[in-house]
Amino acid sequence: MSIHSSRAGQPRHIRKVAVCGAGVMGAQIAAHCVNAGLPVVLFDLSSKEGDRTAIARKAVAQLARLKPAPLGSPELADAIVPANYDDDMALLADCDLVIEAIAERLDWKHDLYRKLAPHVAEGAILASNTSGLPIRSLAEALPAALRERFCGVHFFNPPRYMPLVELIPTQETRPELLDHLETFLVSTLGKGVVRAKDTPNFIGNRIGVFGILSVMAQARAFGLPYELVDELTGTRLGRAKSGTFRTADVVGLDTLAHVVRTMQDQLPDDPFHALYRVPEVVEALIAKGALGQKTGAGFYRKEGKAILRLDPDSGSYVPADARIDDAVAATLAQRDPAARLSALRESSHPQAQFVWALLRDSFHYAAVHLADIADTARQADQAMRWGFGHAAGPFELWQAAGWRQVAQWIQDDIAAGRTLSDAPLPEWVMRGRVWERQGVHTAEGSWNARENRFEPASGLPVYGRQFGAPLLFGETRGKEGTVVHETDAVRCWTLPEPHPQDVLIVSFKTKMHTLGPDVVRGIAQAVDLAESDYAAMVIGHVDDPFSAGADLKAMLPAFQSGGAAAVEPMEREMQEMALRLRYAQVPVVAALAGLALGGGCELAVHCARRVAHFETYIGLVEAGIGVVPGAGGLTFGARRAAELRAQAAPDAPLTAFLKRFVTAAATAQVSASALDARRIGYLRDEDMVVMNRHEVLPAAAQQARALAQSGWRPPLPARFPVAGRDAIATFKAQLVNMQAGGFISAHDFTVAERIVHVICGGDVDPGSLVDEAWILRLEREAFLWLLGQPRTQERIESVLKTGKPVRN
Repeated sequence: MSIHSSRAGQPRHIRKVAVCGAGVMGAQIAAHCVNAGLPVVLFDLSSKEGDRTAIARKAVAQLARLKPAPLGSPELADAIVPANYDDDMALLADCDLVIEAIAERLDWKHDLYRKLAPHVAEGAILASNTSGLPIRSLAEALPAALRERFCGVHFFNPPRYMPLVELIPTQETRPELLDHLETFLVSTLGKGVVRAKDTPNFIGNRIGVFGILSVMAQARAFGLPYELVDELTGTRLGRAKSGTFRTADVVGLDTLAHVVRTMQDQLPDDPFHALYRVPEVVEALIAKGALGQKTGAGFYRKEGKAILRLDPDSGSYVPADARIDDAVAATLAQRDPAARLSALRESSHPQAQFVWALLRDSFHYAAVHLADIADTARQADQAMRWGFGHAAGPFELWQAAGWRQVAQWIQDDIAAGRTLSDAPLPEWVMRGRVWERQGVHTAEGSWNARENRFEPASGLPVYGRQFGAPLLFGETRGKEGTVVHETDAVRCWTLPEPHPQDVLIVSFKTKMHTLGPDVVRGIAQAVDLAESDYAAMVIGHVDDPFSAGADLKAMLPAFQSGGAAAVEPMEREMQEMALRLRYAQVPVVAALAGLALGGGCELAVHCARRVAHFETYIGLVEAGIGVVPGAGGLTFGARRAAELRAQAAPDAPLTAFLKRFVTAAATAQVSASALDARRIGYLRDEDMVVMNRHEVLPAAAQQARALAQSGWRPPLPARFPVAGRDAIATFKAQLVNMQAGGFISAHDFTVAERIVHVICGGDVDPGSLVDEAWILRLEREAFLWLLGQPRTQERIESVLKTGKPVRN
């Protein structure tokens, strides 16, 4: 029995994946699997000439050019093996999960399944990434023995970044296989899984595409231009910044049309069927080959730096300059959901009426179809959160605004003929337990409309590994953490059982978790507390980011009153905090997620270990505002380069190991993922990368405890060699060339020169031994000198005003 084999009747451990179909989705699903450390075989048709795997090979090569990047690091493409269906079917024998991701043609999929079936290994799972074809119809081409191991597994595009995966069984799919696959998708791939019923377009696209069609219909009815609609249906409504029409361009108008036609063909008896048709303007754009972003034109077209939008009447592109009404903007900014929705409904302004209409439509549609498309309201709301970037799903919004009042408003609009369908609200909406509890999400669980009961969330063990997953409105969390010490700046607490109780968690309470003086002192106090009463310590947060860096606003008053010298005590305190973490008598682990920039990066690299979510973006970005990293970041780079040389090639030039740290700091480089941070050197090979964001804190606590139990000791202070004046001259020559070529500005050169001076140890002989205090002093001097420069002050002022530094 091979290492991949399963026990009789049990699914195999998923350690290798095959993806059949090297199109955009298939290749990107393959990419995300290798992001998670899984080897992948990527199949496609045989080429008629030359390399018979050329189609799959070209798709792998294309991954490096796609934006946003499907791969966490470009070299991961080497873990994808190109293959073809004629010569390489034997490669399926070692694959534990086979994902079909070819074009949405039932006959093509059936042909492929007949070819795959004899080669799918015993116990392996076969799944289709179809976006809407019936799973039961797909299964008809499979032998009976394989049907119980077949299901739908619908990734949303792009697979790396969109959390949602819909898991769709047939009546023959084994329940334990679904549990096994859900566990894999949640923990190994980091996804949010929703179990959908086998209905056209499942849950996400069913509700989401209806929402797009509703927006288009209501925009036409109210006479609103596309850019205004996108403003109204973007972040102001808690949805993706791109709004509706820009999102359609990004998805592709041909793709949108395909999904709409699926609904039109397969849902003839749907009470909203009249809306299931491709809008005329979309048909016209498709006919012209204007499919959206991938063809350069759709609802929008870019000309130079200008973004133009389509004028549907003339077919030409015109300036996108319509703006939201100030009163409507103020209404949308109201924090009270009930007051906001009431104001929208009562307003006579067409923009407000438009927003009320599309929200009402989404509530109406979700309620009418809940029993058919999902087991619970939770699945519907999560699908919209994870698949369409909504801050809240339709049922959450409805419940937050007042279930009974909104239900009555919808009923009134149905009676007045203002809705897209005259279908009445289901009986459960207006009476019974939902009416009594005033909503579908409660402490008991979420409403199951088919079984008329509140159903608890999934009890799969994989969810027990998580902490801090966002709650839907109306839900309650089980066990919370225990706060043991708290100030205005930091919170010291422990995770609830079954997570480690002897590990102190330290979280910052500042905006973007920035590092001001109070946070820095709070970290030092937390280390004292951990050394006294706990086995280990974790620095991390339930929410993102880890830290956006030093709090510039906190430094500003001191600088304005006393100049750079007044900032020196704060700078020294930051450096002392970094060393306090490095030499703490208990292991300190950084739980990284989101941004870890500037001081946040410096804090993390001085911890004993790091546990990072895959989507962690780490970097020393101080050069962008005209200063050098001043909290031990360059000290870390100098020391780490010496360590790497000692391990790999003690006689090699130190500059070869310094180069990546110099480049990263001088260019304010931020990693593209946690794996990319390893390449740069901010993470080490032994640092854990976690794919699911909600497993980061528990994993960090486990790692911290394991270090403590294994006899971990902090490093002993020691001197290390630096590259000295010769390396400074070498790096400076490269900077001169970069400035001459126009790649860096005059002040970029000044800042980079200071970075080089510090990280090479200053004006000393090559190989001179120094201690950390030596480099930290150089850091402080460079930081404070640059802080006094007018061009640095221009950059800082620009960042504080606009969020972006000027180039000077």
